Amino acid sequence: MHSQMLCKSTTAAVAARRLRNILGPVLGRDGWTCRTHEVKLVNTSSGETVKIGELSYKIKTPQNPELVPVKHLSESLTQTVAQHLRWIMQKDLLGQDVFLIGPPGPLRRSIAMQYLELTRREVEYVALSRDTTETDLKQRREIRSGTASYVDQCAVRAATEGRVLVLEGLEKAERNVLPVLNNLLENREMQLEDGRFLMSSERYDKLLQEHTKEELDAWKIVRVSEDFRVIALALPVPKYKGNPLDPPLRSRFQARDIYYLPFKDQLELLYTAGPKIAPERVSQLLSLATTLCSQESSTLGLPDFPVDNLPPALQMLNVFPMLSSQQLLQRLYPYHSMLAKEGCNAVEGVLSRFELLDRRRQLAPSAVRSVSPASEQQRLADVTLRIGDEDVTFQVPAGTKEPCPPNSSPAFISTPSHAHLLAEMTQSHMVKDICLIGAKGCGKSVIAREFAEMLGYAVEPVMLYQDMTARDLLQQRYTLPNGDTAWRASLLVSAAQEGKLLLLDGIHRVNLGTLAVLSRLLHDRELALYDGTRLLRWDRYQTMKEQLQLTDQQLQERSIFPIHPSFRVLALAEPPVTGPSSAGGSGNSQQWLGPELLTMFLFHTMSPLARAEEISLIEGLTPNAPKEAVEQLLQLTHSLRKTNDPTALSLASSLSTRQLLRICRRLSQYPEESIAHAVNKACLSRFLPSLARASLHKNLADCSIEETPEAAPQERSCTVKDGVLTIGSVSAPVFNPSEKMKVPDVLFYDNTQHMMVMEDMLKDYLLGEHLLLVGNQGVGKNKVVDRFLHLLNRPREYLQLHRDTTVQTLTLQPSVRDGIIVYEDSPLVKAVKHGHILVIDEADKAPTNVTCILKTLVESGEMILADGRRIVSDQREAHMRPNAIAMHPDFRMVVLANRPGFPFLGNDFFGALGDIFSCHAVDNPKPQAELAMLKQYGPDVPATTLQKLVAAFGELRSMADQGTITYPYSTREVVNIVKHLQKFPDEGLANVVRNVFDFDSYNKDMREVLIGALHKHGIPIGAKPSSVQLAKEIPLPEVRMSGYWTINQGGSARRKFLCPTETHPIDIKGPVFLRVQGYPCERQESRALSFSEEKTHWQLPMNEVNIICDVTTKDDVLYVATCNPVSLYAMKERGETIQCMELYDVFPRTISGSGQPLVTIAALGSPLDGQVVLHEEQSNTVLHLDLATGAVRRLMLSQDVDQPATRASNWWSSSREQQSGYRMCREFSHKNWLLFYKEDVNQLEVLDVLEGRFHAISLPINPKEVFLVAEDRWLLIESNTNKKYLLTKPMHMGAEASGVCQLHVVNEDPVSSGHGASSGEPCVPQTVSSEQLPNESLSAALEQMIVSPNRLLADSGSYAKVIVGFPDLMSPNEVYSFKRPVDLSDMKSSEGGFFRGGAGLRSAPPKRSNCVTLLSANQVVRALPPSRVPLKDVYPADITPPMTAAYLEVTDLNSKKVKYIPVPRAMTVSPYTGWLSKVSDSDVLVAPLGSGGVATVDMGGYVRLWETGLANLQRSLMEWRNMIGSEDGRPIQITVEKESGQDVTAPKHGKIDPNNDPHVGGNQWAGGTGGRDTAGLGGKGGPYRLDAGHKVYQVSQAEKDAVPEEVRRAAREMGEKAFKDRLKEIDMSEYDATTYERFSKAVRRQVQSLRIILDSLQAKGKERQWLKNQSLGELDDAKIIDGLTGEKAIYKRRGELDPEPGAPQQKPKRLRLLADVSGSMYRFNGVDGRLERSMEAVCMVMEALESYEHKFKYDVVGHSGDGFDIELVQADKAPKNNKERLKVLKTMHAHSQFCMSGDYTLEGADAAIRQLAREEADERFVVVLSDANLERYGIAAERFARVLTSNPGVNAFAIFIGSLGDQAERLQKTLPAGRSFVAMDTKQIPQILQQIFTSTMLSSA
Repeated sequence: MHSQMLCKSTTAAVAARRLRNILGPVLGRDGWTCRTHEVKLVNTSSGETVKIGELSYKIKTPQNPELVPVKHLSESLTQTVAQHLRWIMQKDLLGQDVFLIGPPGPLRRSIAMQYLELTRREVEYVALSRDTTETDLKQRREIRSGTASYVDQCAVRAATEGRVLVLEGLEKAERNVLPVLNNLLENREMQLEDGRFLMSSERYDKLLQEHTKEELDAWKIVRVSEDFRVIALALPVPKYKGNPLDPPLRSRFQARDIYYLPFKDQLELLYTAGPKIAPERVSQLLSLATTLCSQESSTLGLPDFPVDNLPPALQMLNVFPMLSSQQLLQRLYPYHSMLAKEGCNAVEGVLSRFELLDRRRQLAPSAVRSVSPASEQQRLADVTLRIGDEDVTFQVPAGTKEPCPPNSSPAFISTPSHAHLLAEMTQSHMVKDICLIGAKGCGKSVIAREFAEMLGYAVEPVMLYQDMTARDLLQQRYTLPNGDTAWRASLLVSAAQEGKLLLLDGIHRVNLGTLAVLSRLLHDRELALYDGTRLLRWDRYQTMKEQLQLTDQQLQERSIFPIHPSFRVLALAEPPVTGPSSAGGSGNSQQWLGPELLTMFLFHTMSPLARAEEISLIEGLTPNAPKEAVEQLLQLTHSLRKTNDPTALSLASSLSTRQLLRICRRLSQYPEESIAHAVNKACLSRFLPSLARASLHKNLADCSIEETPEAAPQERSCTVKDGVLTIGSVSAPVFNPSEKMKVPDVLFYDNTQHMMVMEDMLKDYLLGEHLLLVGNQGVGKNKVVDRFLHLLNRPREYLQLHRDTTVQTLTLQPSVRDGIIVYEDSPLVKAVKHGHILVIDEADKAPTNVTCILKTLVESGEMILADGRRIVSDQREAHMRPNAIAMHPDFRMVVLANRPGFPFLGNDFFGALGDIFSCHAVDNPKPQAELAMLKQYGPDVPATTLQKLVAAFGELRSMADQGTITYPYSTREVVNIVKHLQKFPDEGLANVVRNVFDFDSYNKDMREVLIGALHKHGIPIGAKPSSVQLAKEIPLPEVRMSGYWTINQGGSARRKFLCPTETHPIDIKGPVFLRVQGYPCERQESRALSFSEEKTHWQLPMNEVNIICDVTTKDDVLYVATCNPVSLYAMKERGETIQCMELYDVFPRTISGSGQPLVTIAALGSPLDGQVVLHEEQSNTVLHLDLATGAVRRLMLSQDVDQPATRASNWWSSSREQQSGYRMCREFSHKNWLLFYKEDVNQLEVLDVLEGRFHAISLPINPKEVFLVAEDRWLLIESNTNKKYLLTKPMHMGAEASGVCQLHVVNEDPVSSGHGASSGEPCVPQTVSSEQLPNESLSAALEQMIVSPNRLLADSGSYAKVIVGFPDLMSPNEVYSFKRPVDLSDMKSSEGGFFRGGAGLRSAPPKRSNCVTLLSANQVVRALPPSRVPLKDVYPADITPPMTAAYLEVTDLNSKKVKYIPVPRAMTVSPYTGWLSKVSDSDVLVAPLGSGGVATVDMGGYVRLWETGLANLQRSLMEWRNMIGSEDGRPIQITVEKESGQDVTAPKHGKIDPNNDPHVGGNQWAGGTGGRDTAGLGGKGGPYRLDAGHKVYQVSQAEKDAVPEEVRRAAREMGEKAFKDRLKEIDMSEYDATTYERFSKAVRRQVQSLRIILDSLQAKGKERQWLKNQSLGELDDAKIIDGLTGEKAIYKRRGELDPEPGAPQQKPKRLRLLADVSGSMYRFNGVDGRLERSMEAVCMVMEALESYEHKFKYDVVGHSGDGFDIELVQADKAPKNNKERLKVLKTMHAHSQFCMSGDYTLEGADAAIRQLAREEADERFVVVLSDANLERYGIAAERFARVLTSNPGVNAFAIFIGSLGDQAERLQKTLPAGRSFVAMDTKQIPQILQQIFTSTMLSSA
């Protein structure tokens, strides 16, 4: 009797003894005494027996010995394993099935295999995955020679042949698969698909006694062998992820917990693995591993430590004893990558506990020195590593090619960290497979390639994708040419047999259940395939060969193959997502690195390159890139990578090393390009959420990368000449294609913006990049691409993706022909073959896991197709390989996608694959370009219409960017409108735009926004053609000649005075530079709903106390000056911004309060355009301002500037003296000279701005007024007598003294015929024109043909006067006047403007006459207060005149009419009414416009532009009516033209019916309808249309559409009743309801748009997925062959996907709003409404999140001087209805009214962040609302910034309510970008809050 005993080895016994001595006292005596079992193999005469302890098992000789496991038994069996084996043998003897349950790792499988090897049993092994179906277990159909037959699968084979079925991974299989086995397990019975029935051996044997075997065979009964057993291996669920066991299944098994081996057994194993290592180090490592597998560590959320990987790790330590334990640990358990901060701390605590933190002491390998082949037959290589200062040589497996020396390939640039990584990888490679973890684009693939080259491996890349099945990994079915089905091994299998390096790219994407199929390959190097093939480890294969004495050929016939000894797997993965957000991730971004994967590989992390390394890498690969550009780029990238701000990190991921290389390649080719442009392009900044965009711009600015302002795009031309295409400055040869019909040809109108995009695309195209174009819908992405390819003459292939696109459909389209599966090439494969351009449209609609396969295609040029062919980039390789397709060198991809995010809700294609393409953002063309393009689409559409469309759509797009509206209106929509208008010009624009906007007609808020925007730009949507509201015209009195003006010349010298002049240089002080601030101009077109004289209006950004004191215009620029404080506003008539300069620093007098300054402005002309002179009348201060630079200079004129004594007494001196100020005449300011005088002072000063001097002219009289009637002739009016003088001066006052100024008296003589016009009181003109009326206007005014110099004059007694011949003719000048019935000065003005004191206040006439002459229109326009307007004539008796600020009196001398246009009241008026009345007697100031018409500015700062000229008005009215479209009064007739058979005779007018009765039809009467030949309406063949004036009684459209009044009333009453009932229900008074409505209404739009987004996100989360293996639905392409064979479950259908087993529950997002309820909020609420706005913001949050409480848990906390935790809304008690919400708002209001002063913003924010960090949530947000004057409380902004970013798990934002000056902006600069907002206008608070919501919370909801 021969017995073999497996016992402990001696060294292990020594170690155990040593341990026993150490641990004996701890464990007590019984700890070590346990029963020992021996395992014996006993040979007896009756055969072999196995004895375990006292049990014995008799071995049977196997039928198929090659199915018996070999070499699983280890030399020495530990006691624990022996006990497990004994238990299995007990169950085996009982005939029971066993279930081995335990933690992940190969231990359970190895115990099962050891038992089967001991008992010599044949094994059927199945690795279950989520793709396993019942056909994989029972029977599968195959077609053999044209007939479908059933082939038994593992379970049936095992049952009939008496084998052991090993099922591994029960928790991976889907729920309904395993119950198939229930009956087989319980009763050993099973009904098969082919009609056979499996029956247990006992029943079969009973039946055999009664029947013959033939009978049973005929009944198709098959005996189940009594030796059939099942061993199931599984992980315990719920601790691990997976499906829980089905109770009926569970009850059929006997379970055994196979935990890790006990400490001492493990130690023995490890001592043998690493004999050279110090024992204490081994036990420390093991203690650590055991600690990390304990129950406590799993409650902390730490994954189990892969204990099974310790032996290989110790083999490595054995060779490299200098390796630090911490480095070793990072490879076994990469805790830095996979755990969040708390987890890492816990692990490091354990490390320090076992003294394993020894990274600093130990040396790491620095580089691979050399690689040389060691032995040919075993394929090993000697590798020498440099470690510290010694070289260590060791042997590793090597590939089948020659190894290359390190760093030999020119495409690989080695950096220290890469060399270090490669050296570490060779160490790990010695013992196990490797997984390389690194972020996207950091060079994992490059390192993998270099590693393979170095060791002589051929690489087999396999790109993994999310819905990859186990079949895709291992074997796929195909059909043979004769139609039979067969299995084709995948690349993975062939790589294993050929000894390649298998690259699994993207194991983070694949489902864990699919990867589990590989665990046996990775642990044991064994694999069982679907068709029954087995792959064995090399040594096991050799042993089997020897034992069974079989040749390779024979083994292959039994389908057993060896796995090549040098086969290795290298997996690449992106870092797992750690932290709280991984729970709600989108399925594939979860924490993929779990306990199971940890056991499969040794891990190496690829840290991003250090800056110096990255620079050397970039310089190595792009040597010509400009150095400083590279420096700046890397500074930016590294500053983004360092932060812990998630926004910045997401930006950093767009700037991976790969993207940086692309940018540098481009810069080296086009060095003049700006870096900012490149970065914005790489990050697609145009489509980033607003917060991320702000963050990027701030980071760019911090790195001093200048964003070049958009240069005015110069016209880019595009030409094709001599076979060369040139776009802008880039040229490329035109292609000569063989397939002409595939070159796109498209209608394309060139415009600058698209040309810029195409030029950009061409640059990247020439660099060999694949392009990605991202943009909103309808911006012309397809057009641009088609045009681009058309110009290049490149054929294209087109693929449109959608949500059902699968990897298969992207590459091949399978179909069945004559029973054989044939694959059609998809456009992608065709493009690759022929070198066409592949255009992939709508790439964001396909799931990202599908589009990921484009990555390998772009990166490595390789891709595997479903039919086994593969695309390779290397032409040589393609010839060597069978079925390889060589990628054509001209192949390129152009991918089009919509921008990520709402409202497209596609998948984030850019996020997943953006860094492998060169990205281009395609935007709507800029207004100029868009206008030019639309002109080409609609050449006949009026230009004004196009401008309005472009402006309105521009506004809508910016609203969409801010998030006010959700739909981004695009060029496509405008083009459609223009096409319609081009074809049907009579239809009004207002009607046609409805084609686009009717989509929104049911959404009330949206409709209001749209109509507002359209009206603002003057698109009169909703207006009727009849709503024209022009002012009533009143006839003027007859024109009369009223006298003569005679200029005395010559004669007595008494009448002619000479005036001496002196010339002085100007003394200039300054300049000082003031800030010119730009405000957006919210211009509203006034002709939206009705047509009136008013064109547009807008509000100046001024304070309530500001007083408007002067308006002037120059060309199309309007200047407005205000005083108190003095400031100047400038704006263009059609411009977008209002520039403002605040000058209160320059006018200190206004601050001291004495005097009321009054400012006049004069705009200078060329070459000083854009500069103005400001004159303050009290102090005679003259300032010269340059609005472009903000420079202010003071010009010192008079010598008597300094008169401090008289000035000081000014404020108590008499009012008369104060009134007489200095005056400025600015009629010729456009010629750059001005005249200054002071009332009652006999001196004029002429300032020549260009020459920089002034001329003082002394006068013999004291002037009261000066009018510059021509450049060299001035009209002076003497102070007391009102006598007129004409001063003539030489044109140029030079040094030559010849020119002297002369003063002539002007005599006013009445007409001799006595009109009673006494010459008593000469008139004082209010204004005199400085140019003459054109001759035709003059003739029209005077009703006689006349050609003569003339001037138009206006005074208080007449509407207008024309002086013919003045000032050039010396003969008597005739004066013609249009007299007023009542002189204006006689009218009382007490009820003048608004808020005015009585007339008693007015001691002097106002400073501004408000009277202007419009010579081009032949009009005089005055602004009059309502009291001086004949309202009785203007309005009918029964109409009350509207409240107005003033009326514009327009006297038109052409039509001889006067009309009064009402100017609406000002919204606000300065409280200083006395001061106002000095400026003007009405509430407005008037200035003429360059374009004809006038501008008025009222005292509230409202600017209105008016059109007064008749011709202009008529033209505008025509345009306006055309835009509305003349609604044809006649009803629409539908006419079907058919030949009536009645020929048309000659056309004739027809008879005229004397009674004029209506006629229809016939051909007799004129004026009928629907007849022939006669004139009429709607007939045929008549000569012309004739309407005989029959009143077409037709209800107007409006009346038709109107709803009867009683119906409307009923609806209204119903609504009111429901409202009252609701109030009663929640016990709310109506007063409260209106109060609440006030807040709710203000934020209704924001609430609405937030809720829309929330809804759509919820819908997106609920989107259904494809469920595979269904028995009904659509045919699944992947299962076509299974369908051929006749299987049932070959369909797929859409359904709700159950959450992944073990996936964590989604927790709600947590939001805390910190509202400022401090005293200052209440105090300043009157100024800017900040408290109310905050209340609105709170109201918005409460309303928007109502009924989403399961997704968002929010609370509102107040902070004020009383403390920082005032509860307003509790998280679990969100207010349910309006009453509860109002209560919250009331609390806020009351609190801020009565609280203490002080500021707790910081403490509140800090406390909120801390508290939220402790709560369970998916994401956490804190929003702080504050008006904190941080500086006032001495709080440094940096402190606040630290608080905001103190916890990366909490996203904190601050909204500051704007404070004084630029304090808020300074604050924003110091706070982190995208985290702080300044709401200068409190109306923005709700919008900002909405922005925060949409760009963060909702991005991943």
